[in-house]
Amino acid sequence: MILSATFSKPTSDVEVKLGHPYIKIRFWYLNDSYEAEFFTKTQSFRKHFSPSQFEAFVKENAGITFKNVIERTEEEEITILSNRHGKIKALTKKIQKNAKSDYEFKNIANKNHNRQKNYILKEGEAIPFLVELGVMSKDGKVLASKYDKFKQINRFLEYIKDITEELIKAKSNDSPLTIIDFGSGKSYLTFAVHYYLSELQHIPVKIYGLDLKKDVIENCTALAAKLGLIGLEFSVGDIATFKNENASKPDLIITLHACDTATDYALNYAIKKGATAILSVPCCQHEINLQLEKQKSNLSKESHLASICHWGLLRERFSSLATDAIRAELLEQSGYSVQILEFIDMTHTPKNIMIRAVKKSSNLISSNSSSATHTESSSCLRTKALLEELQVSQTLFELLKDSQETQK
Repeated sequence: MILSATFSKPTSDVEVKLGHPYIKIRFWYLNDSYEAEFFTKTQSFRKHFSPSQFEAFVKENAGITFKNVIERTEEEEITILSNRHGKIKALTKKIQKNAKSDYEFKNIANKNHNRQKNYILKEGEAIPFLVELGVMSKDGKVLASKYDKFKQINRFLEYIKDITEELIKAKSNDSPLTIIDFGSGKSYLTFAVHYYLSELQHIPVKIYGLDLKKDVIENCTALAAKLGLIGLEFSVGDIATFKNENASKPDLIITLHACDTATDYALNYAIKKGATAILSVPCCQHEINLQLEKQKSNLSKESHLASICHWGLLRERFSSLATDAIRAELLEQSGYSVQILEFIDMTHTPKNIMIRAVKKSSNLISSNSSSATHTESSSCLRTKALLEELQVSQTLFELLKDSQETQK
């Protein structure tokens, strides 16, 4: 049985065959079926495959649409290769005990022969902050009612892992990584990021958690003190007015489900302070939805928006997508490389879009200045066209415009 498969080195016609310009695809076996993650340069997509669908996909694409495919069973690693003439060959090697591959497949057999994901935070190992927050029992078992939260935390840490090297490279000195979690709430992710970087990666950090709820911040502060955690500080405050001289040059800004325009203020802060990276999962994008709702009665039947605005649920979802599209464009215009990713599966929460932005290095920008200028110009045109078509305003757009006008 194939436990995992990684498809890479796509051919030029991959978009024609599969509908998107995928650069890599990863499969892993889970609960008698296969989960897959499809990657383009700027996006990732999750899909579910039955064993027969997975088998058909391998047959149609291994060595054909992708020139390099690595499959793993419990005993073998099979590499499927094709050359420029289309000749396909398969190389097989036995897997040595305890051997590690470049891509660690995501399922391992437990004592009951069930399979579970190979998470960054291991189930079965008692992790102090997860025990205190009620996610784990004292013997390291994840509570059934908290398993979705456990998966969410691990998924977020995968995204942190992906950008850790970029964060370290961008540092000009040996000072700790400075991270701000806007709208930290009960701080599951705040504690998780601290644990991952500080305990598992041994990277010094200074993390600030900010939330409006005083009782929540007091509980988080008390827990950090109880666990003796260094470099973790919580405070009560509003994202829009946050000021902290110790965090004046943040390396990473996190916003998970910061409601409505609170996300815009967090992104604005990150841009103005020159944060190296941003991980943002927006929530409750009411701003554009409310404006479109007011316009509904004035729309003609021929309007492009008439059908969308006719049904409230469709208008709400369209408004959320439009809001995040504008945010992503504005981040690109501010010198960031932006990806729109699926945070976790839709079955867990509909608020599952993540905006991941990493600041482009000055060397990269200077060596490709004309290309960068063209990209930002195109992004500006797209943003302007969308706002004009919808006849709406958007908070991050206004904040950045005000900042530019102030600088003139």
